[in-house]
Amino acid sequence: MLMLALRGVRQRWVTFVGSFVALALGTGLIAATGLALAATFDAPERGPERFAAAPVVVRAVDQLRVDTPIGTRTSPIDRPGPVPPGLAGQLAALGRTVEDRTFPADLTAPRTGTDRSTGTDRDTDTGTGTGTGTDRSTGTGTGTDAGAQTRAGHPWSVAAAAPYRLTTGRAPSAPGEVVVTTGPGGAPLRTGDRVQVRTPAGTDTRTVVGTVAGRGFEEAVFFTDDEAARISPDIDALVVHADATAVRGALGPDSGMDVLTGHDRRRADPDPDRDARALISVNALLGTAAVITLFVSAAVVASTFSFAVAGRRREFGLLRTAGATPGQIRRTVCAEAVLLGVLASAAGTWLGARGAPLLVRRMTDAGLAPSWFALGDPTWPLHTAFWTGVFVATAAALVSCYRAGRTAPTEVLREAAVDSRVMPMSRWAAAVLVVLAGLGLPALALAVDPGNLLGRKSYITRPMLLIVGCALLAPVLVRPVGRLLTWLPARLPGATGVLVRENTAAGVRRTAAVAAPVLITVALAASLTGTVATLEEARATEARTAATADFVVTSGQEGRPLAPAFVERARAVEGAVVSVSRSTAVTVLEEGTALVSSEARAVDPARLAAVSELPVTAGRLTDLDDGAIVVNEEWLTTRVGDRVTVWLGDGREASLRIAAVLATGTGDNGVYVTARNAGGAAVDRIDVKVAPGGDRQAVAAALGTAAAATGTRVETRDAWLAADSPGTNDHTRTGLRMILAIALLCTGTALANTLVMATSDRVRDLAVLRLAGATVPQVLRLVAAEAVAAVGVGAVLGGVVAAVNLLVVWGALALLGVTSAVVVPWGTLGLVVAAAALLAAGSAVLPAAFALRTRPVELAGARE
Repeated sequence: MLMLALRGVRQRWVTFVGSFVALALGTGLIAATGLALAATFDAPERGPERFAAAPVVVRAVDQLRVDTPIGTRTSPIDRPGPVPPGLAGQLAALGRTVEDRTFPADLTAPRTGTDRSTGTDRDTDTGTGTGTGTDRSTGTGTGTDAGAQTRAGHPWSVAAAAPYRLTTGRAPSAPGEVVVTTGPGGAPLRTGDRVQVRTPAGTDTRTVVGTVAGRGFEEAVFFTDDEAARISPDIDALVVHADATAVRGALGPDSGMDVLTGHDRRRADPDPDRDARALISVNALLGTAAVITLFVSAAVVASTFSFAVAGRRREFGLLRTAGATPGQIRRTVCAEAVLLGVLASAAGTWLGARGAPLLVRRMTDAGLAPSWFALGDPTWPLHTAFWTGVFVATAAALVSCYRAGRTAPTEVLREAAVDSRVMPMSRWAAAVLVVLAGLGLPALALAVDPGNLLGRKSYITRPMLLIVGCALLAPVLVRPVGRLLTWLPARLPGATGVLVRENTAAGVRRTAAVAAPVLITVALAASLTGTVATLEEARATEARTAATADFVVTSGQEGRPLAPAFVERARAVEGAVVSVSRSTAVTVLEEGTALVSSEARAVDPARLAAVSELPVTAGRLTDLDDGAIVVNEEWLTTRVGDRVTVWLGDGREASLRIAAVLATGTGDNGVYVTARNAGGAAVDRIDVKVAPGGDRQAVAAALGTAAAATGTRVETRDAWLAADSPGTNDHTRTGLRMILAIALLCTGTALANTLVMATSDRVRDLAVLRLAGATVPQVLRLVAAEAVAAVGVGAVLGGVVAAVNLLVVWGALALLGVTSAVVVPWGTLGLVVAAAALLAAGSAVLPAAFALRTRPVELAGARE
């Protein structure tokens, strides 16, 4: 059997080369993404950064711990409290202590004279550090300075904990003196430079008296200890040069302080969870890419094998007539598939191992993965990819050869002349079941939990059932769809349109084999990009509806509080309703087993209603007070008046009354509390509404004047919505492009393979056309038109699948209370269909052109 399979592969190499390439490519992509995915499970251990040289770090507890019937549950505290002022003196008896403070310190580099980085003259600036660019709100230059660098301020005494070492100059010893970090991410500063430094205490001109080499995790400005204490009185952490056991003993078990040593000191670093979040993002992207690759590869390989086996019906009929049993035919085809699968999978595994480093490098260059992300040395992804390829090839051959093996010899010979009865009952049953599942599961979710349909895992995997169902029904659907698409061309002068219509309808297997990969790619492209764009539009619509203020004020940098001086001046603006708010979080214990944290905003209830229109479904926003909370419909307890136990942003436990309930929407409708329950959060946003009878220009001018002095960003509502409303970030778009590129690559391979096989099998038909008087260009145009028509059939079927999926998303949004239009990615669809049509036409015309170089009489008798 193996020798027969080897002989068959050698004699029909044109039939198998495309399947080999498609399977090798799919296996290679699975291997490459698998290797990169494995690296997310075994990331390099990263030690402490800011306190790498500190023996002991004492800071407030940053983990909420709640005892439950199934054990202790933990959750990060949004805003840990400060270290008590007297604690440093208490621990001083054990060893030297150093107080650490961290606060915003935005620096504007010198901008007069010659730029040392380029050696060119620049225009002289006034050196005020308030910025001269045009503000989008008033046009008076009230925005943040475009040249300001976001930095962190610290006292100089804590620099040794990193450790930072002076490279030039000296340590700061007087007010107005600073030491700055230098390096690739910083400005070209030197000792003696005069710079503008903006801190919560205001903006002042300071002298750089020393520089230290940057360590990569932050850009810092170091002040004297006294000046840092004046700017930020709270102590964020305490470095203790003593034995950790002694420190714990001095603090006691109920001090509310954590004593960090060894690797635990990393918890005191800026954003210690950023690496974990980055790996989760990379893991999700690569997992999605691997699933899409496996799905598309399996689909196109199955389609290719099915068409290849269907094209050998005459051969199988002759074998059956000669006495071959159905089992022998099946074993022969399966042996060929296994042989092809082993060879292609081995080649694909080798390609994947070589391509994985390139994939990781491209991901880091594009910002999809952190710069330190690198491959490990696991080999299980290669084994997985290899055996997956072998399994896909074998399964595809088993499915496609089953019907040929069980058909009688005379029936096989009769069916070899024309495509009829292309759908056996088993395929009908499978297709109906899959389509019903693809429609029933979303319908059930719409009835039970529509919000679940908006999750990334759902809208990526949900289309696959409908795609498989339509692909199984393709032999039945291509004929009516093909006749619809070719209705107009068939009525144009000439015979080309008629021939395209009839050949498309008669060659159902060929048309279905070409349409299937196009269907898959179009459906995936439209469903993924359309769903993401629709959700983006829905979130933007929610934001536009909720925000009714005339002006929105932010620091211009995420997570940065507004300067207290600006907040006071904004409150005093005449003719305006000013609503200040703070970002915080609340945590609730759901069902007694899981701690769930929610983003929250601390607001003034009386002013909130004046600057926003939130989607309230029960209760009233004005009932919010220090003993109440506003929740959304995703919470387990949503009855107005009921009390819920929550933990606030600083870890305090509180029992709050539900004052109002908001619609779930797209998930951006969060929780609202009052400033008293903000956990010490500072004001980071101000919404300003011009009061009835107020002067809009006067309000804008007053806000602009206050902003210019503090580097705050003041924007109109429309400008703020355009810049800051929820949307698809560049990383998400890049990830989608990568996934779609994988699908296009597999589709292109399948198209080229199928059309080369189909055209090679039609050389006799082409010769008959030549003998009937058709010229070579006319025959080539016919071949190209048939290929494009088949692509059109696949595009229509894929569009139908995508339309169903987008309607499901629209229905889920409507049930969640969001009225938003469905966004159809016409540009993406046009590019995908155009690329498929060009590739299909080229793949059909090239082999036809080579075949037509032979005399038509010889071609016509080639298969007699």
